[in-house]
Amino acid sequence: MHAPSEQGYIQQVSIDCVIFGYQDQQLKVLIPKLLFRGDFWALPSGFVYQDEDIDDAARRILQDRTGIKEVWLEQFQVTGTANRNSRAFVDQLLELNPDLFSRWQTRRQEHEWFTRRFISIGYYALVDINQVVPQKHEIDACIEWHTIRDIPPMIMDHNQLVSKALETLRLTLDQKLSAFSLLPEAFTMKDVQALYETIYQTTFARNNFQKRILHLNALERLEKKFTGAANKAPYLYRRQQ
Repeated sequence: MHAPSEQGYIQQVSIDCVIFGYQDQQLKVLIPKLLFRGDFWALPSGFVYQDEDIDDAARRILQDRTGIKEVWLEQFQVTGTANRNSRAFVDQLLELNPDLFSRWQTRRQEHEWFTRRFISIGYYALVDINQVVPQKHEIDACIEWHTIRDIPPMIMDHNQLVSKALETLRLTLDQKLSAFSLLPEAFTMKDVQALYETIYQTTFARNNFQKRILHLNALERLEKKFTGAANKAPYLYRRQQ
């Protein structure tokens, strides 16, 4: 496997992805843990080839991590402070992993490439969690879903990126009609309300909420969902094709 510095990437530009999923009325984020001594967690990230559009690079990284080709994807931030680099993280990593330090001593170019200032392009993705098969890389100990309230401390500014992605999601939820990407193909209005309440961490009056969602003109009503119970069966919806 070629080192990143040898693969024709644009230097000092990275893509960091916040992958949101929804399950059991919990908003979750997919996060890998690095396969080294130490408790190192990091967002799914990657670099951009010299001849590659940045959106295409983000889609490539997301497919590589989720196994899904078509995902709802949105750029939410470019981070480029002058002191943004991974030097502190890499120094700690090498201190706890002397064997890695020995290898990097013979590849000083790699150490320098990773520890330069990097401009990060942040994307967030919304996926149907039931369709995702998390893909672990060779440098990962694991890759797991974490609820938004239980995000582990991550390297560099990755926790702040999650917070900014969630803030952007909340601000643009109706405008982008993005919430439905977190649900299965068919869902009830109750499912939509539960999702919105999870994202915003608040409750909504049922009648007002239903009017709000229908006013978006984004849903197609399907047949009723018969459960066999005595109560009235709810309608199923899907996002308009």
